[in-house]
Amino acid sequence: MGKRREARERAVQFLFQHDLNPPEDIEAALNEFWDSQRAAALAEDKGPANWGEKTELPPPTTDEAAMRLFAEPLIRGTLQHRDAIDAEIKKHAQNWDLHRMAAVDRNILRLAIFEMLHRDDIPPVVSINEAVDIAKKFSTEDSGKFVNGLLDKVKGELMRPARIVK
Repeated sequence: MGKRREARERAVQFLFQHDLNPPEDIEAALNEFWDSQRAAALAEDKGPANWGEKTELPPPTTDEAAMRLFAEPLIRGTLQHRDAIDAEIKKHAQNWDLHRMAAVDRNILRLAIFEMLHRDDIPPVVSINEAVDIAKKFSTEDSGKFVNGLLDKVKGELMRPARIVK
């Protein structure tokens, strides 16, 4: 799996958590999230027999730092523009109430729409493809089609090329 895909998956995981249980302190929540990701990866490497051991977390690896460097602006931007992004979702999600959508799908859509509207360095088709693949991995069997259909409608209204970086 590519590093950017993994970073997007982590961003969706944080956005999902934030959606269901908004923290008071975003900085502390992000630090705790990244620490928990590292701890889980270490536990996976060591095996279940050593999960109970209390150990100091080592500093992030270069890959972990790069993942955080890519994911955090996506997380912060999505949260900053969430109201406008939700308005886009409502506009294109005919017969769907935002809060009745699966929380995973809702946050995948939010992230992808943020990228499409505010990240000129990411072609919209890349955002769509990544979102569809993440939806297939983390949500229901039909989520990929749902996410693709809605994001395609958003892409149709963009004032920039869908396949190239602006």
